[in-house]
Amino acid sequence: MQPDPTASPLAVTMGDACGIGPEIIAKLFRTGLSDALVLGDVGVLRRAVEATGGGLVVARIETPGDLAEVPPGGLPVIEPAGLPPDLAALPLGRIDARAGAAAARCIEEAVSLARSGAVAGIVTAPIHKEALAAAGIAYPGHTEMLQALAAGPGAATPPVRMMLANDELRTVLVTIHMALRRAIDAVTYDAVLETIRIAHAAAARWGRPRPRIAVAGLNPHAGEGGLFGDEERTIIEPAVAAARRLGIDASGPFAPDTVFMRARDAAGHPGEFDIVVAMTHDHGLIPVKYLGVEHGVNVTLGLPFVRTSPDHGTAFDIAGTGRADPSSLAAAVLMARRFASVPGVAA
Repeated sequence: MQPDPTASPLAVTMGDACGIGPEIIAKLFRTGLSDALVLGDVGVLRRAVEATGGGLVVARIETPGDLAEVPPGGLPVIEPAGLPPDLAALPLGRIDARAGAAAARCIEEAVSLARSGAVAGIVTAPIHKEALAAAGIAYPGHTEMLQALAAGPGAATPPVRMMLANDELRTVLVTIHMALRRAIDAVTYDAVLETIRIAHAAAARWGRPRPRIAVAGLNPHAGEGGLFGDEERTIIEPAVAAARRLGIDASGPFAPDTVFMRARDAAGHPGEFDIVVAMTHDHGLIPVKYLGVEHGVNVTLGLPFVRTSPDHGTAFDIAGTGRADPSSLAAAVLMARRFASVPGVAA
């Protein structure tokens, strides 16, 4: 991948040091990626290089401006201040508070660089939520942490949403990392309308300034006229109507078990919709992941900078074996660069 000489690099965070994040990063840089740098631990990245065949020079740099000094084919790494020591000695495939703390510190530094304009966007390798919690990090995942960091000290957090996307389907979620009982209560008129508005605004990033948005219901068969629940009639339908009054091409609510088939844009099957808004995490993500995690990309919409990530986790069971597939990370880098190339449009 050849860089645009006028563009800022992307920042890739190493993720959990005990998982496959460093390995898929090493594999991706072997493909000739040269418009990105890594925020992480040099020792961890060198261990990952060895696990994936060796022969790749890991070069420590101090700032994104030093990227031009890295030899061709190198893997440039900025080590944020405050990383726990001896990370490369941590056992692979295990939850460790030090790995959680390091992952969080890399994310913090990436946001700082993105907010300053030193990098064009952020691509995050997988973190482990239990490791974050063990480190005392008060966020259940990337999305919530990025939302808080994007605001800055004392500022209101921006409304953000998670989108999972591949070439065939894009799903934006009203609720994300919470117990299902709580998620149902969190499906409110305001939350649904805000999700539709964020999805609509973000679609300009991929060339859809007026996207066709399908809104999925919450209950079986979208409530079946109130027989199986009334959230569609009392919450979702009014939110869709309000979005339409704002000039947004939104429709629904549709039955959640069929709307994704209608939206899927595949060979011989042009999708009826550009985006599906889903009420809960698994409602929306299972269809996209079923199409193949190697192609999926997680995108945080609503941030003042671009952020993408692979559609998979830390895969502790294969960490250190060199078998991890970098395809989803490659797709995340490609999408981040594509989104970052559209000036003046918030992700």
